[in-house]
Amino acid sequence: MSASTTLARNNRGAQTDGRTPEELREIVSHWGAELELAPAETIIEWAAATFGERFCVTSSMGDAVLADLAAKVVPGIDVVFLDTGYHFVETIGTRDAVAATLDVNLITITPVQSVAEQDATYGKDLYRTDPDLCCQLRKVRPLQQGLEGYDAWATGLRRAETHNRVIAPVIGWDAKKGKVKVSPIARWSDEQVERYIADHGVLVNPLVYDGYPSIGCAPCTRRVAPGEDPRSGRWAGTGKTECGIHT
Repeated sequence: MSASTTLARNNRGAQTDGRTPEELREIVSHWGAELELAPAETIIEWAAATFGERFCVTSSMGDAVLADLAAKVVPGIDVVFLDTGYHFVETIGTRDAVAATLDVNLITITPVQSVAEQDATYGKDLYRTDPDLCCQLRKVRPLQQGLEGYDAWATGLRRAETHNRVIAPVIGWDAKKGKVKVSPIARWSDEQVERYIADHGVLVNPLVYDGYPSIGCAPCTRRVAPGEDPRSGRWAGTGKTECGIHT
């Protein structure tokens, strides 16, 4: 066990009171450049030691790479999953498998309205008539509320995924959420992800092997042909490229 891992485990829970936005921004300013080239495990160790129980990991369950990394560094860490009500059954199955096999505290958060209630309020299939509003109601707002008890959250965001994510910092400030945004694998290439999965036997959503390299809600995600942009299957035909969580 490394010294930094020991620190992360010993300090888990030490920071129980939320810091002010000014304090959090100062942490980002001080540590952002320092950790830019650090290994993913070191970044997670630092976040756990710095924020204690006010640090969590989020996962969309395309794979369990980030959850696996976090569980090894900080056993019992909170892993937050957003159930939009529109997920593929394979995604829910991957979530359940992560909860059953990894040493994490799996937390599922849901939108205020069920799909049926949303249909009654805004009309059936809002994802077709106003996909931006649908994402706001079923993704952006629920996650904002679900992260209220945390000062920092880790994402599986990677710069290799889209051009919009090239400048995603490893340690950044999310002004909309008022939180520190940690992206431990931001610098990882697709090949590095695949190698980690193979070397560690990491859980992968079976849809990845069925033509869905980027998995979102079932009604808004299609298969991607070989050679296509991996994210081209998300909101296909709408001109939409992000749900709003990372913008």
